[in-house]
Amino acid sequence: MKTREEALKYGLTFPDTYQDAPFHDPNWQLVRYKGNKKAFLWTYEKDGHINLNVKVDPEKAYFWRKIYKAVIPGYHQNKDHWNTIILDGSIPDEDIKIMIAESYDLISDCPSKRIYEAVKKIPYGRVATYSQVAELAGDKKMARAVGNALHKNPDPDSIPCFRVVNAKGELAGEFAFGGPGGQAKLLEGLKEM
Repeated sequence: MKTREEALKYGLTFPDTYQDAPFHDPNWQLVRYKGNKKAFLWTYEKDGHINLNVKVDPEKAYFWRKIYKAVIPGYHQNKDHWNTIILDGSIPDEDIKIMIAESYDLISDCPSKRIYEAVKKIPYGRVATYSQVAELAGDKKMARAVGNALHKNPDPDSIPCFRVVNAKGELAGEFAFGGPGGQAKLLEGLKEM
C-alpha cells in the first residue's frame, strides 16, 4: 500500500464508514465511523510520503513502532493513542491493514452495544445482575453504565432488560416495566418478549 487512494478505499470497506475532509484542506482526507462520527483513519502527505494516522491501544503502540521504522508516534495527535504509518514501501500491506482494522475496532466500539449484546445472552427463565452483565460486556467495573444503557433500551422486544436485577436479586421498583409488579410478570413469562 503506497497511495492515499488505496488506504482510503480500504478504510471505506468497514461497515458504516464515510470519507471526510474536515479542514477545508485537500491534503487531509479522513475515514470516519458513522455511529459516533469519529475518525479512525487520517491520510495526508508529509515529506514526500503519504502518512496514515491510526488509533492504537497504548500497549500496542510501541509494539508497531519497534517492528517498523516507518511507524512513529501520531503526528499532531496523542502519542500514546495514535501512530503514524509512513507509506514508504517498507511495511507489508497486511500489517498496514491490521493497523487500520485495529483503529476501526477501537473507534467503533460502543459500551452500550456490548451491554445490549450481553443482555441478549441471558437465557430464558434466568436473570443476571448489573455487574454480571458488565462482566459479560467486557468490563466488570461498568455496572452503573449497564443501568444507564438499559434505561435507554432502544429495542425492548429484542433486548430483555427485565432479566437484569440488582446485586441482591431484587426487582425494579414501580417506575419500570409498566408499573408495580411489571418486571415480575415479565419474568414469570406472562408477557415474555
